[in-house]
Amino acid sequence: MEQTSLFEKGQSAPLASRMRPRNLKEFAGQTHLLGEGKMLRRLIESDQISSMIFWGPPGVGKTTLARIIANQTKSAFIDFSAVTSGIKEIRAVMQRAEENRRFGERTILFVDEIHRFNKAQQDAFLPFVEKGSIILIGATTENPSFEINAALLSRCKVFVLQALSIDEVVSLLKRAIHDERGFGYQKIDISEDMLRMIATFANGDARSALSTLEMVILNGHMDENGIHISMEILEQCISRKSLLYDKTGEEHYNLISALHKSMRNSDPDAAIYWLARMLEAGEDPLYVARRVIRFASEDVGLADPRALEVAVAAYQAAHLIGMPECTVNLSEAVIYMALAPKSNVLYTAYENAKKDALNHLAEPVPLVIRNAPTRLMKELNYGKDYQYAHNTKEKLTNMQCLPDSLKEREYYHPSNQGLEQKYQVRLDAIKKWKKEHQ
Repeated sequence: MEQTSLFEKGQSAPLASRMRPRNLKEFAGQTHLLGEGKMLRRLIESDQISSMIFWGPPGVGKTTLARIIANQTKSAFIDFSAVTSGIKEIRAVMQRAEENRRFGERTILFVDEIHRFNKAQQDAFLPFVEKGSIILIGATTENPSFEINAALLSRCKVFVLQALSIDEVVSLLKRAIHDERGFGYQKIDISEDMLRMIATFANGDARSALSTLEMVILNGHMDENGIHISMEILEQCISRKSLLYDKTGEEHYNLISALHKSMRNSDPDAAIYWLARMLEAGEDPLYVARRVIRFASEDVGLADPRALEVAVAAYQAAHLIGMPECTVNLSEAVIYMALAPKSNVLYTAYENAKKDALNHLAEPVPLVIRNAPTRLMKELNYGKDYQYAHNTKEKLTNMQCLPDSLKEREYYHPSNQGLEQKYQVRLDAIKKWKKEHQ
C-alpha cells in the first residue's frame, strides 16, 4: 500500500504558520493581559485600541496579537518591518495613512522589531501618532526604555508579554496534533512526557516548540497505525536530552536549592550532579557562580577564608571563557565548597546585628569613635579620649565602640570548624585582656 505524504494535503506551510491563532480564544498565554476582564482584552473587544508597544521574548505572540487586533478592529491594517524598511518607506506608509484619515478611516500600523529603527526613523512616526493618523503598535524583544525614543514611548502604552509556561506550550502542542491545520488528519503516537520535554526545551517560545514538534513528527516511524515517536528520535531532534528545567520558574529554584544544600551537606557527588543538571539545561553559568560566592561566605566563612577566593576566581573564569569551557572552573569551586569545613556564624552574626540595627536606628555613634575634622566638633568632644590601637604594645584598647544600650552584645561566635578554632582562641584572649583592663 502506498503511504500518503504528510504534505499531500496542502500542509506545505510550516506548522507554526499553520497554527497561528486566529482569535483571542485560540491565543495561548498572556492571561495577565488577555484574561477575562483584563485591560488589553477589553480594549480589543471594544475596538478602543491606542498606540502601544508589545515587549517580550521571541515566540510569545507579539505579531500574532497584532494580527488578531487587525481582524477584530474597524481600521485599515498595515504590516511594517523595521528590518526591511527605511525613511522612504515610512513616509509612503504615512501618506497612505493620512489619506485614510481624511476619509474617516483609522489606520493601525504594526511595526515588527521596532527597536531596529534609529532615532530619525522613530521620529518620523511622531507627528502622525500625535495627529491620530495612525495607531502605532510596535513589537520588540528589547527593553523599550533603552531602545525607543522617549517622545514616542511617552505616547504609547507598553504591554509586557511573558514567556509561555510549560503547561501552556504543552496545550498548544496538543492542539497542533489534533487540529486539522496541524496533524489532525494523522494518528500521532507521542507521550505526554515527550510533549513536556519539547515544551521545556522551547523555553517559553511557542514558535520553537511547534517547529520542534514538526521536526519530531516528520522523523517519526510511520506505519498503518500512524506515526510513532520514540525517545531516541525526540532526543536527536532536540540535539540533547532536554532536562526538566524552567530558568524562571519553580524548578529553577528547586535545582539551585539542591546544589546549595548538597554543598552544605558536604556531598561533592550530589553537588556536581546538580551543577551539571543546571548548566546542561541552559542555566547562565554566572548565575551559578554568584550563588557559589554567596555560599562561600554564608556556609563556609572564616572556617576556610580561601573558599571566597576560589568562588570569586571561578566567577571570573566563567565570565572570561563562558560555556562550555567554564564547566570545569565551576566544578572546581563547587567541589571545594562541598569539602570545605562549614560555618554559618558570619550569616547568623549579621542577621542578629541587623535586628539590633533596625531596632536602634537612632542610636548615636559614641563620641569617642567619631571623627573631628573641624574645631566645633572638637569642642563638642568628638573623638575625645580616642585610643589608637597601633600605639599600644598589644595592639588593643579597652575603648567602647558599641552604643551604650548595646555595649554587652556579642554577635560573632566562632565555630569549632577549620580555622575558626584558631579565631576562637584569639577572640577569647582579646576578651580576657579587655576585661582585665576595664
